[in-house]
Amino acid sequence: DSFCKAFTDELHAVQLVWGYFVGIFAALGLYFVFRRLGFRALAHTNRMGLHWFRSGCLVGSIMSLFVGLTYMPIADATAIGFMAPLFITILSIPLLNEKVGTHRWIAVVAGLIGVVIIIRPGGGIWHWSSIMPLIGAVFFTFYQITTRVITSNDRTQTILFHTGFGGVVWSSIIVLFFWNETRTEHWILFFGTGILGALAHLCMVSAFRWAQASLIAPFNYTKLIFVGILGFIMFEEVPTLNTLFG
Repeated sequence: DSFCKAFTDELHAVQLVWGYFVGIFAALGLYFVFRRLGFRALAHTNRMGLHWFRSGCLVGSIMSLFVGLTYMPIADATAIGFMAPLFITILSIPLLNEKVGTHRWIAVVAGLIGVVIIIRPGGGIWHWSSIMPLIGAVFFTFYQITTRVITSNDRTQTILFHTGFGGVVWSSIIVLFFWNETRTEHWILFFGTGILGALAHLCMVSAFRWAQASLIAPFNYTKLIFVGILGFIMFEEVPTLNTLFG
């Protein structure tokens, strides 16, 4: 997120998302070649529809967030997007038949209170672009719920393959309308963020294979710590007292 925000003045958010998925697919491709995994083995699944839905939700989530990052400080955009853990916890009950205990509800609600303190409703953050990270949170919720569902049937490598491939296809359809000229450093950015993204998705898929969605959801809040630090280092965005307290 931080690296892509640094290039929002040069490339449209949609193009950054496309480059991100191209980078992910390229990085995963090298990994699959190294592991000598064939295309048929990777692509085979009995839940193709869910994979396309999941990758579409992921593209929608990241695209919405990147549009928000174009106009907002990274910590604020990320904080608004953190409605997702609440949505995930609520929907995990009817969709995944999970039992959410008191400790998990406390963790989610505490994190949500912190988000409210950060975004200060009525305090100036609610620019029109603020709705984009919120839309992204809805997409991200269904992405994570679907991830939990498919980990019960498909291998990690298959899930990662469809993450990258589906992301490239969905974003390629949209990027045609937002294309800007690219330079060498942009392709370095795409591949670099792709490697980071591939590692992140590997960790996420592994987490959902081993634990319930409602247990994992509150850990999303830890992202605010890192985006706050990177926002200060890369963009000189000084966290407010509300941000630090939240």
